[in-house]
Amino acid sequence: MANTDMATTDTEEPTLTVDELAARAGVTVRTVRFYGTRGLLPPPVIGPRRVGHYGPEHLSRLALIEELQHHGMTLSAIERYLRQLPPDLSADDLAIHRALVASWAPDAPEVASREQLARRAGRPLSEEDVDRLAALNVLERTDDPDVFRIDPGVLHLGMRLLDVPIALETILAAHTVVLEHSRSAARELSRLFREEVWGPDQEGGSGPSGPERIRAKKSLSAHMQPLVVQSLVIAFQRSMKRELRGWYGQDAAEGEDAAHRA
Repeated sequence: MANTDMATTDTEEPTLTVDELAARAGVTVRTVRFYGTRGLLPPPVIGPRRVGHYGPEHLSRLALIEELQHHGMTLSAIERYLRQLPPDLSADDLAIHRALVASWAPDAPEVASREQLARRAGRPLSEEDVDRLAALNVLERTDDPDVFRIDPGVLHLGMRLLDVPIALETILAAHTVVLEHSRSAARELSRLFREEVWGPDQEGGSGPSGPERIRAKKSLSAHMQPLVVQSLVIAFQRSMKRELRGWYGQDAAEGEDAAHRA
């Protein structure tokens, strides 16, 4: 079921009113307007009757702001953070930034009603929609068919995937590929971390022992983890860009061949 209230790509015209934007982001209209006055949100596109319209970039930016606030950042710190981002970031780029921030948040499932989820989706949720969100581990059903346990860290991503015109089986296959390769990378990196960074001497007893050794491992892991995640994201983005360029190039070449044959 496609969502007709909002453009699904950054190249389409923004169509969300401020009320619809607030509902989709899970905030109040007052919050949206406040962020706008602070310069945290770009101004809306003014349409007929002087009505402002918002698009995917505004929604992704709101999600990023909320995530930064959940991590305890003040509005002044968030302003500095956003100023450092390139001004032409797309909604997808902002979503990646938010995912990186959310990855450091502790797992804290929340409870949401079907009505609350429908507001975030911008439309009523069908059972197929709920099945899709459950398959992506965005939510879990409870004994009450209208109450769900949700993972707020991936809720925004799950809502965006609801309107992607791809079969659920394909999304789940892609999800499985990402999980398998990320787990494999984590295992290999963990092995390297143990054998090369921590080293057999540390494990053998020449280093700190007991609680001190645990604290030392946690400290070293805390320093390494952000660097590892950032390097993985950068490597994956570059690899995907190369793959997509090859895919587009193949389509262009096939189009030229068809034109010559015609």
